[in-house]
Amino acid sequence: MKLLKTLAPVAALIALPSLGLAQDEGPVAGVNASTDSVFIFNSLLFLVGGFLVFFMAAGFAMLEAGLVRSKNVTMQLMKNVTLFSLASIFYYLIGYNLMYPLGTWSVEGVLSGVWGPGVLEAVGVTADAADDYGYASTGSDFFFQLMFCAATASIVSGALAERIKLWPFLIFTVILTSIIYPLQASWKWGGGFLDAAGFLDFAGSTVVHSCGGWAALAGAIVLGPRIGKYKDGRVTPFPGSNLALATLGTFILWLGWFGFNGGSQLAMGTVGDVADVSRIFANTNAAAAGGSVAAMIVTQLLYKKPDLTMVLNGALAGLVSITAEPLTPTLGAATIIGMIGGVLVVFAVPFLDKLKIDDVVGAIPVHLVCGIWGTIAVAFTNGDASFGTQIYGIVVVGIFTFVVSLVLWFILKMIFGIRVSEEDEINGLDMAELGMEAYPEFSKG
Repeated sequence: MKLLKTLAPVAALIALPSLGLAQDEGPVAGVNASTDSVFIFNSLLFLVGGFLVFFMAAGFAMLEAGLVRSKNVTMQLMKNVTLFSLASIFYYLIGYNLMYPLGTWSVEGVLSGVWGPGVLEAVGVTADAADDYGYASTGSDFFFQLMFCAATASIVSGALAERIKLWPFLIFTVILTSIIYPLQASWKWGGGFLDAAGFLDFAGSTVVHSCGGWAALAGAIVLGPRIGKYKDGRVTPFPGSNLALATLGTFILWLGWFGFNGGSQLAMGTVGDVADVSRIFANTNAAAAGGSVAAMIVTQLLYKKPDLTMVLNGALAGLVSITAEPLTPTLGAATIIGMIGGVLVVFAVPFLDKLKIDDVVGAIPVHLVCGIWGTIAVAFTNGDASFGTQIYGIVVVGIFTFVVSLVLWFILKMIFGIRVSEEDEINGLDMAELGMEAYPEFSKG
């Protein structure tokens, strides 16, 4: 021990010159240190933002598991794991090159260059330049964009819970993540005609959330409501199995949204970019807070008691609402945008019930209704946006996604049947479809 104490100062003195040399070293010959730094930090933003959005998969799983009845929890968990896995595979095989045809990531020469410029070209950087320390790594961009694609499929999962068969849902997921989502996303984020028209959607209130909402709405219409949900002119509430789990899921989604919106800055190589990312984080949080508080106040006024499930969806509504433009609003404006989203959700849920459209977790009010609101709200804070162009983008994406999804759901219904039998629905999809329960030690709920 004494020997170690004696040698410690000596070791420190030996280390000091080497540390100084490391700090004083200039850039390696032939490599631009400034360009390297931009490349590194941009790629890092994609990667950190990407794994935060990945964690949203856990949020969706926990939220849905908490809001369905206990006899259907395992099914929701299965759907969330498999839909993410399928999205990862099929977005790689097909979807990424439909959105951003860089020509080097998928099958060489297949689809490359067909659908217009890729994401790096859209911001003025060629794929070759990017790989030569120009902007960011292709792998980090692919990873980041994949997370958005998978999130779109998660939206559909919750809305159609408790009565849909597993395999037809997964077939729909494959087509949604490989074709439907990438095609409409390419019109904005791939430098397509919506982008050329001036349509603004910073992180995807329409491109991601409304797209998932339209697909979910089409599925809910074709699938029909759960047994006993609407009877004799009344709406029968089906309480969720675990509100603690649903609350955890909401907080995980809230956390993931910082990557969702912050990463969509697509750059972290300058002081200005870092300042913008910081502002996006703050506005994203403000909108979520505004949405949850607004939902709590409105449910207190309407129902004499605040509704936790509405408060949770109110926070998500605020997040969706700010996603189309999280940079330009002030903190106050972001809070108001989120609050309006929270109010919309409280009224949209019973409106859907009046139409007998059964959405188990409130995904359509949160992602579709507030996705539309958030996209329109861009024009209030961003001088480059116009209401006409924003509505045009909403309508284009809405018609395409809803019509194609509706046709696809009908085809799946005719070929496979998309709904479980009445007996299986009553007994629960966990045992009927999977043969296992999430809570085997408790009676079915």
